[in-house]
Amino acid sequence: MDKKENLKDIKKEECEEKKDTKNKEIEDLRSELKKTKEIFLRTAAEYDNYRKRSEKEKDSIYSGAVANTVNAILPIADSLDSAWNMAKNEDGELKKGLELLKGQMETSLKSLNVEPFGKVDEEFNPNLHNAISHIDDEKAEKKNFISLVFQKGYKMGDKIIRHAMVQVTN
Repeated sequence: MDKKENLKDIKKEECEEKKDTKNKEIEDLRSELKKTKEIFLRTAAEYDNYRKRSEKEKDSIYSGAVANTVNAILPIADSLDSAWNMAKNEDGELKKGLELLKGQMETSLKSLNVEPFGKVDEEFNPNLHNAISHIDDEKAEKKNFISLVFQKGYKMGDKIIRHAMVQVTN
């Protein structure tokens, strides 16, 4: 019977060794899976950050290109405004033609999300307006307001394309 008990003990030991080996393999596989999962999650996060950064860069490039293009045509808009101001008291075809051109320019700028700013009686904002002169007017009810606009400013969303050149009342 000693032999049988010995055999049983040996088999038990072998089973326990196999069990320990399998448990060790399972732990190793779990550890490897955990590392692989961490690598996958990091890679996914890096890709997501890359995608967002690329999208921002693309939008920035488009926005910059539109702003540069608009900046190139603003002298035409200024000339149309000047011509309109000279002819607005006139009657005839010239006034109608300038009115149509001015309307087309305004529509085109609006379609690009470009809006003009800088009007008389608007409060002076140094982030938007470039004060090229000041006027002291004792009779003026409002201080630090625009009294004269030399050149309109334009912005696209929060991006300033051109600051307005104005005269400010002190």
